[in-house]
Formats: sequence, C-alpha cells, structure tokens
Amino acid sequence: MNALADRLRPLTVHRLFWPVLVLVVMILANAVHRPGFLAIEVKNGHLYGSLVDILRLSAPLMLVALGMTLVIATGGIDLSVGSLCAIAGAIACLHISTAPDQNSPSTVLTAVALAFGAALVLGAWNGVLVAVIGIQPIIATLILMVAGRGLAQLITEGQIITINSGPYRAIGLGHFLTLPLAIFTALAAALLIAALTRRTALGLIIESVGGNAEASRLAGIRSGRVIFLVYVVSAACAAIAGFMMTANVSSADGNAAGLWVELDAILAVVIGGTSLAGGRFSLGGTVLGALIIQTLTTSVYAMNISPQTALLFKAVVVIAVCLIQSPAFRARFRRRRGATTPGPAAARREKEQVPA
Repeated sequence: MNALADRLRPLTVHRLFWPVLVLVVMILANAVHRPGFLAIEVKNGHLYGSLVDILRLSAPLMLVALGMTLVIATGGIDLSVGSLCAIAGAIACLHISTAPDQNSPSTVLTAVALAFGAALVLGAWNGVLVAVIGIQPIIATLILMVAGRGLAQLITEGQIITINSGPYRAIGLGHFLTLPLAIFTALAAALLIAALTRRTALGLIIESVGGNAEASRLAGIRSGRVIFLVYVVSAACAAIAGFMMTANVSSADGNAAGLWVELDAILAVVIGGTSLAGGRFSLGGTVLGALIIQTLTTSVYAMNISPQTALLFKAVVVIAVCLIQSPAFRARFRRRRGATTPGPAAARREKEQVPA
C-alpha cells in the first residue's frame, strides 16, 4: 500500500490532478444517476448527447474564464465581463435586426465587427483606469460592470431584440465536423492564448508582473502595458462569449445576457489552480474549471433541484472542490489523521504496555 502511495504521489502533486479527478467523479455520478448520460448519437450528421451539450454550453464560460485568467495572473480582477457580453450581443443583434436581409453574411460580419470593436474600446477603458490612472482593479471594473449593464439596456431600449439570422445563429448553434462550432471556437481561443503565453516570453512577463509589478518595472518590464493588454484580451474573449450567448437564443436581453458570468469565470479560474494573488497561472486548469462548473450546472438540473437551493448546492460543491485541491488543507487533514491513527510502532508499544 505504501509503495502504491509513493508511486501515485508525483501524480497527485500535479496541479491538474485534482480538477481532473473531480470532473471524472462528477461524470461518473451523472452516469450512475442517469444511465443514458454517456450515450452519444448521430442525427443528421451531427453528434448529440449530454457530454456534447456540456462542451457546447461551457464554451462561453471557457472564453470568459481564459481572459479572466490573464487578468488575475497580473494581480487584478475583471468584474465587467458579464456586462461586456451583454453589450457585444446587444450591438450585434441591433445591427442585424435593422438590416433588410438578416441572413446576409456581410450584415452579420459587420455586426460582429462593430460589437467586437466596441468591446475592445471598453476593455481599453478598463486598462487605462487600472494601468494608467492607478485605480484598484475591483473598483475600475465595477464601474463598467454597473454602467455597462445600463449601456446594454440603453442599446436595446429595455426590450428584448429578437433576430432571425441563420449565419449569426451558427455562432452558437452551428456545427463543424459533426461537433458544435462553439467548441472549436473556444478551443481555438485556448490554443491561441496558450501559444502566446507559453511559447513566447509573454507568459513569464505576465507572471512576473503579477508576482511583483514594481520589481518587474525596475527590471525593465513595462508592467503598465502588460496590464493594459490583459484587460483588452479579457474584453475580446467576453465579446465572443456574448455572441455565443445571444446566438443560442437568437435574441439580445441587455438585463439578462451574461448575468453573473463573471462570478462563474472567477470560480473556474480558482478551481483550475490559479491564485487570486497573481503570479503563476494555469490555462489548462481554467478550461477544466469551466467544464466542472458546467457539469455541476447540468447535474443540478438533472437532479431536479429547486432553483431556490440550486445556487446553495453549487456553492457547497465549489467549496468542497477548492478544499480538496488545497495543499494546506490536505496536509492538515493528513496530520490530523496521522495523530488519530497510530502507526504500527506506536500500536506495538501500546500493546506491550497493556498488562496480560
């Protein structure tokens, strides 16, 4: 038993071990609760099933969480991503709804370009407030979180804008190589960010800024530019996620689109092993964290848990996941278990002290 534990120890210390284990346990629990959970079938040349749905529905959260990871790695936070999702979706749907031909590819491309550009401007606004003016990130992004939600409702005039555009609907519900297109979009974004941060010096620069921005500046790194960049990237990821959210329902609701997605994104980053204090980050862990949250949401719906208790149930599970992957908590648990369970030598000594 000890030999097996010694062999597994290098695996358990890997930062992705516990998120993977939690995801596998949740999938197995769903498979036991619903025998058809793992079933995948082909209809009209497309793959369908619960696992495919989890991947598709987690794509917007995955995108937002990837951008959030870079922001948190610099020691910041971005609370405005939900509002940016709503703004991007509202601008795109508004432009499409006023077009004479909503199915025109040029109309959809123009709508997406306008919305994406607006999101980049707002992301730059966050970057200026944090990197140039020096406002605390939580305050700077809280401003856009509140004002941005109001701006989204101004764009939609407080109404739900509905559209009937096949090309735009494909952003969220389209298929490519039998799988939902949203999965490939999120995968492409993850690979692009991973290539820029792990195949170049950018990742080390971001981690150094998050570890100590002043020391990085003294070492010659322009930390202000790095911080500005990550907020722009976060806004870009949120805009693409907003396109997916509105395309899924063919409508834009300035009040509900992207609501509280910033909290789920932060949870996904934390579950993935990235510290909120900044420094080292894990893109793979963030992807796993997004999958865990979406699997948990799917499980809540499948178990018919009432909406009143669903959020509490999710909170309890997330806390348990964070505790399980916490090295300090596991070390304390092992010490306490070792104190209550005597080893072979201690048990032998106790036996010798007992009179016959």
